[in-house]
Amino acid sequence: MTDPAKQQKLKIKELLIQLRSGEESTISKALKGLQIHGEAKIIHPILDVWVEGLSDKNEKEVLEFLSSLKDSYAAEPIMEAIHSNKYKTIRQPLLNTIWNTKVDFSEYLVDFVQIATQGDFMDALECLTIIENLEGPFLEEDLLEAQVYLSEYAENRKSTDDTKAKLISEMAIQLKDLEQNLEG
Repeated sequence: MTDPAKQQKLKIKELLIQLRSGEESTISKALKGLQIHGEAKIIHPILDVWVEGLSDKNEKEVLEFLSSLKDSYAAEPIMEAIHSNKYKTIRQPLLNTIWNTKVDFSEYLVDFVQIATQGDFMDALECLTIIENLEGPFLEEDLLEAQVYLSEYAENRKSTDDTKAKLISEMAIQLKDLEQNLEG
């Protein structure tokens, strides 16, 4: 009799090998299999393949795969990737998948504010959209820390990027609303 956990591990290993095949149809099949058999620890290998380069079709499938995640354990490896320079080239589409997924990223509120204030306009836009879609609950200290990032941005702003500044100001309003909901 074979151990189901061992079989599962072997299946995932086989799918990850297929993911690295470089063949569009094999990658597609591997992604479908990983969606069924995978777990949170497969996220980084998928992102590694994405960073190395995929066809437009496979990239779309990776985005759909990430957007369809429901496992709350997926939040941590995704946030690690967003903060990693290794995945910098895919940061914005990765941020985009967050507000399309069913996974709750509320505990990363401060991270999104930090990314928005330190990144470019598109980073800020993605992060604002994420924050608008977070359900909470939020910790008071997280809201305060997020407001510190916004204050530092306002004080140190040298950029002439008024469109980003408008997004950051919308983010400040959003945080005020979250804070009032916390108090109310």
